[in-house]
Formats: sequence, structure tokens, C-alpha cells
Amino acid sequence: MAIRQILRRSLSAERRSIASGTEVPKGHFAVYVGDSEKKRFVIPISYLNHPSFQDLLCQAEEEFGFSHPTGGLTIPCSEDLFVDITSRLGRR
Repeated sequence: MAIRQILRRSLSAERRSIASGTEVPKGHFAVYVGDSEKKRFVIPISYLNHPSFQDLLCQAEEEFGFSHPTGGLTIPCSEDLFVDITSRLGRR
């Protein structure tokens, strides 16, 4: 249930970003990652099915709840860790 709530909030934020001109391709969504300076990544929705990505979403929920400071889904990990996890998911 929590993953659905996170996704629903994220998609709502993405609709706002599309309206403001920062479009996200169909089948993808944007997340913000980083410790102090947040970087925006656009990733495939299929990543939501992977346990390692679901762990990141749970960490986001624990740290931010559903009020993300950037207005989009914020993942509380280093950029290097995020790139490492998503690069492994992309190979599957």
C-alpha cells in the first residue's frame, strides 16, 4: 500500500512538472537523489518492481513521509549508490 501512495504522489508531482515544461517520457518517472545537492533522474517505471528499488522507496517514506522537499519523489541516498543500484536494475 505504501508504494502505491508514494507512486501516486510522485505521479501527481510529475503532472505538475510536465505542465511546467520539464517533460518525462511515457513509462518513466523522475526522482531526486543526493545528500545535500539533489540531482534529478528519469527512470523506467519497471524499476518499481525490484526489491532493491522498493527498499529505497521505503527509506524515502521513513525520511520524508509524503511531503518531499523538492515537490517530487526524493530518494535519501548518495548519488553514487543510486547510480549503482539503478545500473544493476537496467541490466536485468
